[in-house]
Amino acid sequence: MSDTNTTPAQPTEPELTEDEISEQKAVRLAKRERLNAAATSLGGGAYPVSVPVTDTIPAVRARFGDLEADTTTGVVVGLAGRVVFLRNTGKLCFASLQSGDGSRIQAMVSLGEVGEESLAEWKALVDLGDHVFVSGEVISSRRGELSIMVKEWQIAAKAVLPLPNLHSELNEETRVRSRYLDLIAREQARFNVIARSKTVASLRATFTALDFIEIETPMLQTMHGGASARPFKTHSNAFDTELFLRIAPELFLKRAVVGGIDRVYEINRNFRNEGADSTHSPEFAMLEAYEAYGDYNSIADLTQKLIQDAAETVSGSHVVTWADGTKFDLGGEWDRISMYDSLNEAAGTSFTPETPIAELKALAEREELEIDHPIHGKYVEELWEHFVKGNLVRPTFVMDFPVDTSPLVRGHRSIPGVVEKWDLYIRGFELATGYSELVDPVIQRERFVEQARLAAGGDPEAMRLDEEFLRALEHGMPPTGGMGMGIDRLLMALTGLGIRETILFPLVK
Repeated sequence: MSDTNTTPAQPTEPELTEDEISEQKAVRLAKRERLNAAATSLGGGAYPVSVPVTDTIPAVRARFGDLEADTTTGVVVGLAGRVVFLRNTGKLCFASLQSGDGSRIQAMVSLGEVGEESLAEWKALVDLGDHVFVSGEVISSRRGELSIMVKEWQIAAKAVLPLPNLHSELNEETRVRSRYLDLIAREQARFNVIARSKTVASLRATFTALDFIEIETPMLQTMHGGASARPFKTHSNAFDTELFLRIAPELFLKRAVVGGIDRVYEINRNFRNEGADSTHSPEFAMLEAYEAYGDYNSIADLTQKLIQDAAETVSGSHVVTWADGTKFDLGGEWDRISMYDSLNEAAGTSFTPETPIAELKALAEREELEIDHPIHGKYVEELWEHFVKGNLVRPTFVMDFPVDTSPLVRGHRSIPGVVEKWDLYIRGFELATGYSELVDPVIQRERFVEQARLAAGGDPEAMRLDEEFLRALEHGMPPTGGMGMGIDRLLMALTGLGIRETILFPLVK
């Protein structure tokens, strides 16, 4: 008796051409017809409604993974998996069956166990990519490969298109456009899905332990707000009105705080009609949370705990391992630096919130930065990104932003001209933002009016004056800390990947 390893070493084969794929599809469709025509004798055609599975590949591996070579167990199991390796030789055929998590087990189909007719049908009907059910005794082969000595088998689902070459790396375009193939072929893709699920579960567990309540807020809104961003527009036939896909849930979550839900959060989708690159996607998953009687310091502590708990859940420690093998430490207390102070130190300047815009513009021109905006804060933020952002690798809270770029944030308690806002940077990109929330309805109205002036001047990202939100604030909102964090970007920090790899099905043209 001879057998093969689950992942045999084979020479790299070229990808199939379109003509070869069409030819294989025709052959497989003929097999599908044969299976359906012989459904009675073969058990259920090419796509049976069910197969008698009793165990899973991961469970069998967990139970019998330590079997010594050339061992029998006397235990019969029935399991199913996708055929990812196939070798048909004489009286003994081998296949590797793969489960959804990537676990594999060898199936051995022999003349002595299944008979001549069944062995011939296996050779004639089973292809790479098919889902196959096998039933038989769990054994360890002479080479020590955990195997099923098949007594019965059945097609569980016929694949009419061939798999890509599993011994070659899929290109990025294929991975993104055909994520189902990526999940079949690549362990990292499967890990990304599991890591994302664990991360979101961890976030919810941390919030629950801290007595936060999860709610849902509208995705379709009559007025976009809660962030400075260009919205997607749509039209409601039922109400005959223009609607916007939400850019942030902030204004509704704050209504909940006004209503007495002192600790509230939401994990859901946001939509921004803007550019797409390695850190931005038009549709993305967002976490926002608000804590009554907190401020931007307490909400920074919460954000650090959320991320470190997620790292612990995914990686078993605060040190995560990125896809390229790099170790990245998310542990310890994270630095907190001032935006103005760090800019002045990096640029050799002495800018303050009172610095005339002409001086900021002169520095931008010397650095050949194209900044065309009428407000002081925009120049400060763009200059800070130019001089400081790229040097931030370890997690760092950048504190105290210009007031005119943060219309929903409380003014700083001791520094005129700035607001109590931070942005969290990891690996040089922004991961989260946090505020001491502006709860004074009079000042909030003034800020909205200024935003409306900018919108009238052609700023597509400026907010509109939201009377319903202002009415809620007029009923009294307690001192509150708030934060927002992109789930996709959190996965980037945990895995070291770009945003299109952290989103299972990203938008592509």
